[in-house]
Amino acid sequence: MKFFFTALLLLGLQTFAHAQQLTYQTLYVDYDSAVEFKNLKIIPVRPKQRGFGQSMSQVISLNRALREGLATVSERGTASTENVHYMRVRNISDRTIYVASGEIFSGGRQDRMVTRDTLLVPDGRDQYVSVMCVEEGRWSEKERKFQYENFANSSLRKVLDEDRNQVLIWQEVSRQLDSQHIKSKSLAYLSSNGDRKMQTLQNEYFNFFHDHFKAGDSTMVGIVCLSGDKVIGSDIFASRNLFYNMLDPVLIGYTDQVLYTGKPVTITNEEVKNYMDKLLSDEVSQAKFLKENGKIFRQNGEVIHINSF
Repeated sequence: MKFFFTALLLLGLQTFAHAQQLTYQTLYVDYDSAVEFKNLKIIPVRPKQRGFGQSMSQVISLNRALREGLATVSERGTASTENVHYMRVRNISDRTIYVASGEIFSGGRQDRMVTRDTLLVPDGRDQYVSVMCVEEGRWSEKERKFQYENFANSSLRKVLDEDRNQVLIWQEVSRQLDSQHIKSKSLAYLSSNGDRKMQTLQNEYFNFFHDHFKAGDSTMVGIVCLSGDKVIGSDIFASRNLFYNMLDPVLIGYTDQVLYTGKPVTITNEEVKNYMDKLLSDEVSQAKFLKENGKIFRQNGEVIHINSF
């Protein structure tokens, strides 16, 4: 019996020790394949080995699940009993669904932003996702149907990750609307969607990068985004499948950021490498860097997603 429990313990430790991490041990930054358009430059991150991400190959994004009718999203209760900090999600598929911090949903009684990365198991029951409001001026008695939108830009995601404070979220949304001279009665983060000029510019950026990465590249698991003299953010996922599930909304988030604060790219590869070394050199350095400059989501010891700013 003692031998049996010792064997189980060793097996558990061995499994944990071999849990996939998102570092230079498994990844490389492909500087030679960088793509640039106007004020945004994107560098692909790729796995070193073919078998990378096999344990996550069947996980799908909530965005994809909603498109394919594999999940539903609704408010948690009535207008009088509602807890605004949660959305109800029902996974009616046979696959695990991934929800990422920073994803935006319009509708409901007010627009919301997810605050924590979450994996939703396929059991068909109600599960609850932590959210915050990104539409300060609306609380409807009548619930609208929730619609998946995209990722928030990196400035708003940074405020969220540094301090999950509803007032600070509203202040950042208001600051962005004012800087872009966008009027919104409900002070909605998504108000720029109704600005024709902003939409035209966003579509130019999005179509350029989407067409390049979706049509001619199938080996990416992450991107590093540059504008001006800075790395404005990076998103790296635990599998190719999950990355391409998330690519479109992630791209929209970064194009929003460039329209908000973008400048011609001047940062050098050497400066980017110094940044990425802090992020990817090893697990200890990564955890230390992301404590101040992003976040990391783990499940059972395996890193599912890292986001830096």
